[in-house]
Amino acid sequence: MLSAESIEIRQRLKTDFAHYSDKCLRIRTKSGVTAPLAMNRSQRYLHERLEAQRTKTGKVRALVLKGRQVGISTYIGGRFYWRVSHGFGLRAFILTHLDDATANLFTMAKRFHENCPAVVRPETSAANAKELNFHQLDSGYNVATAGNKSVGRSATIQLMHGSEVAFWPNAEEHFAGVMQAVAGTPGTEVLLESTANGIGNVFYKLWKRAERGDSDFEAVFIPWFWHEEYAANCEGSWRAPEAWADYAQWHGLTREQLWWAFCKNRDLIVQAGGEADAPSAKFKQEYPGTAAEAFETSGENAFIDPLKVLKARKSNVQGYGPIILGVDPARGGRAKTALIDRQGRRSGKHVFRKVDFGENTMAIAGEIVRERHRLKSIHPKVKIAIDTTGLGGPIYDRLCEMLPTDELEPVNFGSEAHNRERFANRRAEMHDRKRAWYDDPAGVQVPDNDEFQGEECSLVRGPGATHFRSNGQLIMESKEHVEERLGITPDWSDAHALTFSVDMEALHTQPRRDYERHDSPSGWAV
Repeated sequence: MLSAESIEIRQRLKTDFAHYSDKCLRIRTKSGVTAPLAMNRSQRYLHERLEAQRTKTGKVRALVLKGRQVGISTYIGGRFYWRVSHGFGLRAFILTHLDDATANLFTMAKRFHENCPAVVRPETSAANAKELNFHQLDSGYNVATAGNKSVGRSATIQLMHGSEVAFWPNAEEHFAGVMQAVAGTPGTEVLLESTANGIGNVFYKLWKRAERGDSDFEAVFIPWFWHEEYAANCEGSWRAPEAWADYAQWHGLTREQLWWAFCKNRDLIVQAGGEADAPSAKFKQEYPGTAAEAFETSGENAFIDPLKVLKARKSNVQGYGPIILGVDPARGGRAKTALIDRQGRRSGKHVFRKVDFGENTMAIAGEIVRERHRLKSIHPKVKIAIDTTGLGGPIYDRLCEMLPTDELEPVNFGSEAHNRERFANRRAEMHDRKRAWYDDPAGVQVPDNDEFQGEECSLVRGPGATHFRSNGQLIMESKEHVEERLGITPDWSDAHALTFSVDMEALHTQPRRDYERHDSPSGWAV
């Protein structure tokens, strides 16, 4: 019979994974030796997030976006071995993008089992290249490689580990099939992890949905610089180029981390092209500092430089003068009504939110009025700039009944620009003013939010996107084109652009202009 002390020890091993991993799990380090799995910072952070979700919902559904080789697959492998070796009737299923990756993860699981102390190691009834079964518990592992569209469909799974999901062939079929195989009962877990692989794929779409809160999955981002091994001594008098010095400041990097990143970027651009004097799109995809960076597959083509937005996210600037509230009403589908304020060189300090009232124009108008009253308590001069295209027209009409009209700025994105020689329409003019705003030598500040940056940098230059017409006019990439290309709508980007529809410095003296109806979809034009 087990003593009370032995029972207490076993109970802690069963319920405390951090304790169990250090005492019972062995991994092969990069130097080739076998050592306990003492969790690093990235693994501890992920563990805390998953446990918090499990406590709240009874199950785990998480998408993990991370840099290369920071230990996330190792953590998930250890977590699932802990679960199946202590629970009854649990099936863990691992699906990877390559046969070699599948073999590596299964080898790691078998290493956990072979090195597990006998007192807590279950007996096996089957152990081969793709299966590990614990017959007394009726639990075990199965692994497979993505490729066959039917893989995993016939199984009943409680624990699912999808590795490098952004690289799965037939990803949509795999995701749909595997998710049907996972029970929705308490205690089940689905962990999908990957480095980024461009935009538009299933992982990217799942990530954007999770960021918006439109799914059961929780978005968990792991920056590369949390990994203790990503640092190197810099000998000599090396001086970081300006772009790298800014990058280090924004992310709070040590000199050793910065030198490691500079060298890694230099190695990557030999294969992918780019400049060594600045973080390349390839480096930021493989080793992202933010979630937005991970998906900057063509940062050089972005209409607004992602590095400038990142700098503005990390700045500390005081707002000044009148406040403009930009409102981009939802168009249906994925879109939500976005509201953001700008007060001089600072945006999003007082209002930065999206509301999902669908096409209920009265509810949206009421929300705008509430925000206006709050902003008036901060500064007496407030202007509301609203896109009157489509749904915005009726909202504007309602606002005219509820607020002084001199506080409203109706904007038809498709109407003529003030500077007709340079811009095809008002939308292009406002977005270009916003782009120039980021170059203010005194600095600007925007919300420190990955979703905002992703949308702010979503418009790109090129044929069919943002380009100059033959007559020299700038025309912006349409929302529809962005949605087709990325699977997102740039609601924040357009709402922020609306705050540049008015000359803020002239608000105190600028007389109200007359607005005339015409045959535009909204019925109003500036």
